[in-house]
Amino acid sequence: MKHLITLGVLSICLMGCAANTDKQHAANIDLVNQYIKSVEDLDFNSMSNYLDDSYVGMGPSKADTINKADAIESWKTNVTNLYEKIHYNRSKTVSVTIPDGPNKGDWVVNWAELNIIYKDNKGEVTIWANTNYLIENGKIIRSFTVYNEADALRQLGYKIVAPMATE
Repeated sequence: MKHLITLGVLSICLMGCAANTDKQHAANIDLVNQYIKSVEDLDFNSMSNYLDDSYVGMGPSKADTINKADAIESWKTNVTNLYEKIHYNRSKTVSVTIPDGPNKGDWVVNWAELNIIYKDNKGEVTIWANTNYLIENGKIIRSFTVYNEADALRQLGYKIVAPMATE
């Protein structure tokens, strides 16, 4: 009987931990969905609310790394001068916890087909994008974004030409 009571208490504790984990995953997904909505609304002021002051964004290119202030300023410039509309089609998110290693933490992964319409009839592109968000204390502290920049440029009419060989 003693073992049964111990097992019962342990089970309740484990279910409580799982419920907290489920709640945390749901809260993290909600945070990312709110951030995505601010992107779709072209609301760079709201975007700032979801990013931690220590935020670092990386991608899509290896050399593309940006802090919070520069990310918000970049969005402000793009909203003012470049984007007419951004829509996340077929957007899917999942929350995962990586228990150890250099990328330890609570992550939200988003895969989406994005439709971007540019201002002044400069074109429209549809891309597949993957963004991974690291969440801490209810804020996004890091993101990795990957999409095919060359495909987006091709859709806008750019021609990609290999450099001429030198002898």
